Amino acid sequence: MPFMSNSPNAPRLAHSLAEARAYWQTDAGRALWDAQRACLGPVVEGRKGGHSLEMGMAPPLMTMSGIAHQVVWAPSREAAQSESTLICPPEQLALPDRCLDVMVIHHWLEYLPDAHHTLQEAARVTADNGVLVLFGFNPVGLNGLSRRWRKAEYPWQGQWRTLNRLRDWLAFVDFEVERVDYCCFRGPMSTTCRERWERLGRRHNMPLGESYMIQAQRRQRHAPIQRVKFGLRTPVSSSIGATRTSAAARLPAGKRCIEKDSERE
Repeated sequence: MPFMSNSPNAPRLAHSLAEARAYWQTDAGRALWDAQRACLGPVVEGRKGGHSLEMGMAPPLMTMSGIAHQVVWAPSREAAQSESTLICPPEQLALPDRCLDVMVIHHWLEYLPDAHHTLQEAARVTADNGVLVLFGFNPVGLNGLSRRWRKAEYPWQGQWRTLNRLRDWLAFVDFEVERVDYCCFRGPMSTTCRERWERLGRRHNMPLGESYMIQAQRRQRHAPIQRVKFGLRTPVSSSIGATRTSAAARLPAGKRCIEKDSERE
């Protein structure tokens, strides 16, 4: 059962999602989706069982995963396309802490007004041994550099953030970047990610791809170790005011035993 959303921003977010879905059905969008899915595959294919949540602006990317319980997010009931849909404000995910093995945010951070709040929520629901995956358009890629001359429509009107900016955001929520992959290597006027350039770009992970995929995990904090110091220089007082170096300790063994027996009596 999906959760109902009472967010006043739900209609606006649903409109943004409808515009995005139209783009991902074009030749250019499908080519980029294929490249992104190829990047995500090695990250999630080996994970079994557990739970995942995908906040995507495109068709689901997690279809190759072995995770049993896969949920997608939508801002409103009208925008939901599956029964396994979480409907709630993006900055208030209706999930318990650290319950997800995989959390995927696909381009929403570029179109949400309070994107850092959504990232905080994504970090909250990701398990300690889980993975947080972020997809974004690369502002320094070939298409990103030509964005200023594009029409003000999806995906060009979003706030494309650099990798360093998202790295800082992740550090704020106590996550660290483990790996960055670049996806879809094509020219500004091309609608396809050419296989030759894609293979070459992926092999050398060149930062010229149209989008990037960030793989992050929670920082592991080790409990502080309290070291015990031996070899005390000062005598340790006993409960009767004597010390372990007192005269009684220097008595012969027999007298010490007699004194102990008398103390018990």
